[in-house]
Amino acid sequence: MNNALRYGYITNGLGDHRLDDALQMLADHGYSGVGITLDHHHLDPFASDVAMQTAKIADRLRDLDLSVVIETGGRFVLDPRRKHEPTLLSDEGRDRRVQLLEIAIRIAADLGAEAMSFWSGRKAPNDSDETAWQRLVDGCTHLASVADHHNVQLAFEPEPGMFVQYIEEWRRLAVEVASERLGVTLDLGHCHAIEDLSTAECIREVGAALRNVQIEDMERGVHEHLDFGEGSMDFPPILAALRDADYRGLVNVELSRHSPVAHIVVPRAIEFLRNAEMQGVGA
Repeated sequence: MNNALRYGYITNGLGDHRLDDALQMLADHGYSGVGITLDHHHLDPFASDVAMQTAKIADRLRDLDLSVVIETGGRFVLDPRRKHEPTLLSDEGRDRRVQLLEIAIRIAADLGAEAMSFWSGRKAPNDSDETAWQRLVDGCTHLASVADHHNVQLAFEPEPGMFVQYIEEWRRLAVEVASERLGVTLDLGHCHAIEDLSTAECIREVGAALRNVQIEDMERGVHEHLDFGEGSMDFPPILAALRDADYRGLVNVELSRHSPVAHIVVPRAIEFLRNAEMQGVGA
């Protein structure tokens, strides 16, 4: 199949596996890559030996012929009591989020990653939209400069419930940051859940700015990552839209709450997606 899509799997859904074992499992089941979520139990960005860990992972990825995207959505990687905090929008601690993302860029460079993916976070109730927006633009502008220095592609993810959750808001951010380094991560389930456009139309809407794709099933109006077949998404036309867009990056399965059954879900997910892709060919 010409221009076949390249599937990966994000390690936030492989939390009960050692990273080395998880990578072997993905390779054995025919995945093309992996989205490594920086976190304490896999690749800890603040570990004293992070450079050594990264070098070992680079060798392992090379041996297994797996491509990689760096993900930065670890729930408690910065604060053990506040999920996903602090953020690029925070009054206090914003510098720690910037530090994490700078480290992520360096890790992405050392691994030869296709992208480093990140999001805005939530706005504090007492902050104005204007203040939050300016902090976000300033943070992304700085990160784009760091990414340019390391020759790394950034992929910003609109996330339901966060300050930037819609494609239209990402587009405004990209205009104000004005850097070719700042592309977009599309979570296709998020598109189905909250965007007015169809998921296939969302893919066409971002066009050549698409740098990273996440995929799972989801219901309209509900931000809950579901195993394939448990939601209401119609995958053949969605995957056909990615092929029509000539998207060459990874399409990474994100089932972050399925770690206990990853040994079942990992092989089932790629089989489901390949079958759906075949159904969409010529449709």
